[in-house]
Amino acid sequence: MIKNQLARFNRLDLISAPTALEKLERLSLWADRDIYIKRDDTTTLALGGNKVRKLEYLAADALAQGADTLITAGAIQSNHVRQTAALA
Repeated sequence: MIKNQLARFNRLDLISAPTALEKLERLSLWADRDIYIKRDDTTTLALGGNKVRKLEYLAADALAQGADTLITAGAIQSNHVRQTAALA
């Protein structure tokens, strides 16, 4: 259902392959249930991270509107700013 809803938005493919799910063994033992983490830190754009997923939609929308410049703001160590600069 969510996949169908997202399909109506333009998307720029910035993630070259699916990111892994890694089981957190010790936390799973402690919680007495299987717990996994999605390894978005392994994406290739500007040291990776989950911000690439947001940029896939923001950049596609900007391009669809004919933009030739991306402007963003953030803290000095902002992953979003670093990845936006790498994309540009």
